[in-house]
Amino acid sequence: MMPYYWTPTTQQQMTPPPVTIPSGRPPGREESYIENILRLNRGKPATFHFSFENAVEQGKSTKTVRGVVEAAGRDHVIIRELKSNHRFLFPMIYFDFAEYDEEMAYFNQNPS
Repeated sequence: MMPYYWTPTTQQQMTPPPVTIPSGRPPGREESYIENILRLNRGKPATFHFSFENAVEQGKSTKTVRGVVEAAGRDHVIIRELKSNHRFLFPMIYFDFAEYDEEMAYFNQNPS
């Protein structure tokens, strides 16, 4: 004699409710993270400074690039060097700061 197992013909799937984290900002408003600021200033000449744990060149753990941002993401930035048109992909964890020649674009600081 074989044991009897009951199997329902329809299964009900539980879908968790969406999680909403209040940010205090109106929806759609850009946040002032570094990658967003770099994107706002895409194409503007600047000097970019990076520091690394290990040496980039013999005895140096920093890299300075004179160029323009072509793209920036959450964890990286792509910079085109002005003099050589050489492109660099840098992880943002190594980014120190940028010096722009002209006024930088930034987010509207007036509350709506």
